[in-house]
Amino acid sequence: MAKLSLFERRRRRVRSALRARSGDKPRLSVHRTGRHIYAQVIDDAQGRTVAAASTLGEKSSGANVDAAAKVGKDIAEAAKKAGVTTVVFDRGGFLYHGRVKALADAAREGGLEF
Repeated sequence: MAKLSLFERRRRRVRSALRARSGDKPRLSVHRTGRHIYAQVIDDAQGRTVAAASTLGEKSSGANVDAAAKVGKDIAEAAKKAGVTTVVFDRGGFLYHGRVKALADAAREGGLEF
């Protein structure tokens, strides 16, 4: 078995902790790159994406806190349209800081509970 990177180890640790305490709630998964940030609400029981939002395809830079906050508001709106109000927040292997925190705060303001 190949040695896992620190990021991958952190991601697996976060996911296993979420599975243990999530119940049947959908998961708000966040992924960030140098240029963009992506968020999706995933129903693990059915194995499908309920709602998604990202900075991909927008003219403005996706690599800042303001863009992440906009994605947070968009994902909350899309999740509410799909009938989801409570989720568990999956930060993946990313630290809860900066863009990830801005996205989470904006999603909470938009009406998602976690």
